[in-house]
Amino acid sequence: MPEPTKKTVSAFVKKPKSQEAEEGCSVVFEAEVEKPDAKVKWQWNTKDVANGDKYVIVASSNKRSLTIHAVAMGDAGVYAVIAGGSKVKFELKVTPKQADKESAGPPSAGSPAAAPADSHADVVAEARVETPTPTTTAEETPPAPHNDLAAEDQPPDTRQDLTGLFTEKPQSGEVTVGGNITFAAKVNADSLLKKPTAKWFKGKWMDLASKTGKHLQLKELYDRNTKVYTFEMQILAAKANFAGAYRCEVSSRDKFDSCNFELAVQEARAVEGFDIRAAFRRTSTDGKEDSGELDFSALLKKRSVVSVTQVNTGPEVDVWDILQKAPATEYEKIAFQYGITDLRGMLKRLKKMKKEEKKSAAFLKKLDPAYQVEKGHKIKIAIEVANPDAAVKWLKNGQEIQPTGRYIFESTGNMRYLTINHCSLADDAAYCCVVGEEKCTTELFVKEPPVTIVKNLEDQMVMKGDRVELECEVSEEGAHVKWEKDGVELTRDESFKYRFKKDGCKHVLIINEASKDDCGHYKVKTNGGESMAELMVQEKELEVYQSIADLTVKAKDEAVFKCEVSDENVKGTWFKNGVEVKADARTHITHIGRIHKLTIDAVKPEDEGDYTFVPEGYAFNLAAKLNFLEVKIDYVPRQDPPKIHLDCTGRTAESTIVVVAGNKLRLDVPITGDPAPTVVWTKGEKMVTEGDGRVHVESSMGHCVFTIEGAERQDEGIYSVIVRNPAGEDTADINVKVVDVPDPPQAPRILSLGEDSCIVQWDPPAFDGGQPIIGYVLERKKKKSYRWMRLNFDPYPETTHEAKRMIEGVEYEMRVYAVNAIGMSRHSPASLPFVPVAPTSEPIGLCVDDISDTSISLKWRAPERLGSAELEGYGVDYCKEGTDEWLPAFEGLTERTSMVIKDLSTGDKLQFRVRAFNMAGPSAPATLAQAVTIREIMQRPKIWVPRYLRQTLVKKVGETVNLVIPFQGKPRPKVTWSRGGEPLKPTEVSVRNSDTDSILFIRKADRSHSGRYDLQVQIENVEDTACIAIQIVDLPGPPMALKIVDVWGFNVALEWKPPKDNGNCDIIGYTVQKAEKKTMEWYTVFEQYRRTHCVTSDLIMGNDYVFRVFAINMVGLSPEPCNTKDSAYIQKTGIDYKPPTYNEHDFSEAPKFTHPLVNRSIIAGYNATLSCSVRGIPKPKVTWYKNKMDISNEAKYRMFSKQGVLTLEIRKPCPFDGGVYTCKAVNASGEDLVECKLEVRPQVIKEEKK
Repeated sequence: MPEPTKKTVSAFVKKPKSQEAEEGCSVVFEAEVEKPDAKVKWQWNTKDVANGDKYVIVASSNKRSLTIHAVAMGDAGVYAVIAGGSKVKFELKVTPKQADKESAGPPSAGSPAAAPADSHADVVAEARVETPTPTTTAEETPPAPHNDLAAEDQPPDTRQDLTGLFTEKPQSGEVTVGGNITFAAKVNADSLLKKPTAKWFKGKWMDLASKTGKHLQLKELYDRNTKVYTFEMQILAAKANFAGAYRCEVSSRDKFDSCNFELAVQEARAVEGFDIRAAFRRTSTDGKEDSGELDFSALLKKRSVVSVTQVNTGPEVDVWDILQKAPATEYEKIAFQYGITDLRGMLKRLKKMKKEEKKSAAFLKKLDPAYQVEKGHKIKIAIEVANPDAAVKWLKNGQEIQPTGRYIFESTGNMRYLTINHCSLADDAAYCCVVGEEKCTTELFVKEPPVTIVKNLEDQMVMKGDRVELECEVSEEGAHVKWEKDGVELTRDESFKYRFKKDGCKHVLIINEASKDDCGHYKVKTNGGESMAELMVQEKELEVYQSIADLTVKAKDEAVFKCEVSDENVKGTWFKNGVEVKADARTHITHIGRIHKLTIDAVKPEDEGDYTFVPEGYAFNLAAKLNFLEVKIDYVPRQDPPKIHLDCTGRTAESTIVVVAGNKLRLDVPITGDPAPTVVWTKGEKMVTEGDGRVHVESSMGHCVFTIEGAERQDEGIYSVIVRNPAGEDTADINVKVVDVPDPPQAPRILSLGEDSCIVQWDPPAFDGGQPIIGYVLERKKKKSYRWMRLNFDPYPETTHEAKRMIEGVEYEMRVYAVNAIGMSRHSPASLPFVPVAPTSEPIGLCVDDISDTSISLKWRAPERLGSAELEGYGVDYCKEGTDEWLPAFEGLTERTSMVIKDLSTGDKLQFRVRAFNMAGPSAPATLAQAVTIREIMQRPKIWVPRYLRQTLVKKVGETVNLVIPFQGKPRPKVTWSRGGEPLKPTEVSVRNSDTDSILFIRKADRSHSGRYDLQVQIENVEDTACIAIQIVDLPGPPMALKIVDVWGFNVALEWKPPKDNGNCDIIGYTVQKAEKKTMEWYTVFEQYRRTHCVTSDLIMGNDYVFRVFAINMVGLSPEPCNTKDSAYIQKTGIDYKPPTYNEHDFSEAPKFTHPLVNRSIIAGYNATLSCSVRGIPKPKVTWYKNKMDISNEAKYRMFSKQGVLTLEIRKPCPFDGGVYTCKAVNASGEDLVECKLEVRPQVIKEEKK
């Protein structure tokens, strides 16, 4: 049964029917669709029908109608209505008015209507039938009924609906026996990513690719202009058994389409004027008259027809009607009477006719042989019964189907429908419709769509020891996926390092405690796609964003040491002069996020010292010093002028203070003066006041404080403090420098691309934040991803970087951070998207195909490595010898692998090169081995190797070798002999060349002259080569290690080894000779003996014998024999024979498993067994282990051993019973073990949908 194509559910509830109307009337076609919003299109003879005066198209709710006003004869034809993927065809017949019919009168005999029409000429659009001789005459052709719809200007539309890959499908056809027929299918490859492949089937499974021969040929054609593939199946000399159902399948990657068609084979009809000589034809397919076998079948068939014509002169008799009515005992008599000679063929045809005549009484239209539907879709199966009141039963695999939400039964008139919603793989079965005692069966094939990856994996960069989760999402729940790392499949190993998690459509690969070994490319695969991501694992390195600074404070002031590190989970300890600092009422230790603080309230002189912060788990520390500022006030008389004290001695007039942007700027200036002076702060010429909420100015006895909350870049500058009292004034300048993180760099630029890398460049930021730039940090991400992955943790000092380990063909973006001593800037704008891609490898096989006085023809083959980018074409350049200026041979690129370059100057010596181009640029060039002279070759070089030299030439050592090799070529070609890629040495071989031949002469051949000699005849870059094999043979050396193996009775067993030197040819035998030790006269025992051991018999009792052996090859016997060192003495009778003693055989054998354990996946709650087989003597002791733990004494497991077959039974396993199971066998001779992995899957309880 042929496999059917997919049955599409119709979008129409009610279809329009064909109508017949009289000329001048109006016609209305009505249709009803399932969905009210469905769009409907009307066609006439494949042309769209537009709404207008002639045609009125109406859409109301689910009903659609087409009205044709004033129907004319030209309106007849085939109409169609299309909704979605459904298309319904119907016909309109137009009859002339009654008056026209009467005036027309009966048609004449010569009118076209009276002429018989060939009903088979135009039925099949793509089945071209070649009728074999003899041709059928017009009198024998049955007249076809006249079709009023076939108009000359608008033929009816006989094309099939094209909804898949086919642009033209093969059509059903018929052919007579012995005729030829061709079926063709066309596929447009414009939108396909891969070349389509076609398969032809007969029946359901018979692949016709293996049946090609003289009766069947498959062809494939490609039109480069239209990009259309044509697949043809030609049936030659058709036979009757070729009839049946055929199928054509076309696939391209994940796309698939198929089409069914029928072939009918008709019996050949006899013709008048029968020529008996034409009947004696041969079954030849090569066109020769004397080839093939004689075929008398045509003669027998035609004779039967002739005999019937001669005997039955009365009315014509249907022999098959007589046979059908006659009993089986009369078949032979009727066949003889009517001249039927092929009795076996007659019985087969009669049996087939009886089967065809059997009609069903219960069914008017039966089910199709098979249906096909995609998983998750709906299918509706229809059958027509004879009795509209008949009750039907639907069976699935022999079991009756009950109506549910998924199975819906419908009955409309004589039609019975079975609708299956949400088809699953369980619905792939045989279905049967039962009416009374009759049945009608069909098969339903459920096609599972490929599982695609909806959400791809994303690149990740983690620290060592972190947990990694690689997550993807597929298109179907419960789908099976495969995880790979660097091309190696991942499984649950003993340490359970990799864990696989499924959550609906999500699949997660979990890696606990990532290490450096886990770096690499991880890939997840389904049957419909794959996704790849890169995992990078970095060692944990703690970065210090802000270090603690030295402090100088006065008594009772607050001292704050603050630092910031990169990891907010890192704890630390504070030390003072090497002693750990403990928190108390004055000392506070805080840790908030990445910031660690040590605060000392009301500083005292004893708080002065060296303070250190040590991060926990890291071998470095941060140190700073706390200086205590002691203000000494001496007695001064009144009216003391003001004084500013910026240090302990009060002698420093200018100081510079550095503050980090965002931190508090606090200027605490000690002052003296009596009376208390007034304080004024200025920046430049502008006085600073508290107008801004960030600025605070405070004055107290002995000091003044200037504070700015959250210092900003504009706060940088020189601040002046002026103190005045009646006794005078004092001024001091303080330089404040605000440092910040740098500005972000500009968007990086991609300079060049590689296969998995790129070179990126960027400009330094416009503002460095007041501190020199330490380096830069780069990040990249895939274009469609949201996760950025850092490429370096240590700042990179240069502004150009080569980023590696990218996936070729994937689109990426890059961005950059600038880093100074304060911290890291904001990221730069992302670069333009780019795709890492490398140029292709160079084209291969560049050679000269032809050459003339003004042109040259080059050809080459595509590069071996194309990469992920599409090949854009090839560029051909040339330059004159002695120059370096390459000129393009033509503008643009060519897609072909051959090119004719014209308009060249005769006599120029040019060098040519070819480069392949893709989006990454040109590849390495492929050049010719030497420059070419533009000159026409009158006669191409050709070597004519004599017939005897086409096989290996065998010569003996010392003989003369004289080879004459003729060749052709004009102008005179260059002749070169070589051996093993190296030129011949004149001292060993002589070569003489003429215009028409070359002679290779060896005066006295030696074995070193053996080998393959290559002859090359070359004119410019056009050449021809030939290879001559010469074998120089010599006498072999003597055999080796001849010894007497055994002596018994009158027999001696000898054994030897082949000679070390075989004379450069095969050893064809040995000559064995014997001699009595007394006379030493040698006699031949064996001649041309092929084995290397023999037994010499019929030796004389009491004699002592020695033996020797000669080796023989195609040249002759070896010059020297191999003699036995010892002699063999034939003992006299009567001497007692002492049988040799033999040691008792040790039958002990170490254990060895003959059948290993097999990895299994079982369901929890069901008993499971693991089996293997072992052999060993004595019987080994068997121990079972789970995860290397002995389980022999556990009640959950039972162990069996029978005839060497070992079985471990696990009672009602649970998921915790999964792991690695090992079976170990030990005896005195050794031990052996096997192991397997057991996966226990939890039970999945499916709830029925209510």
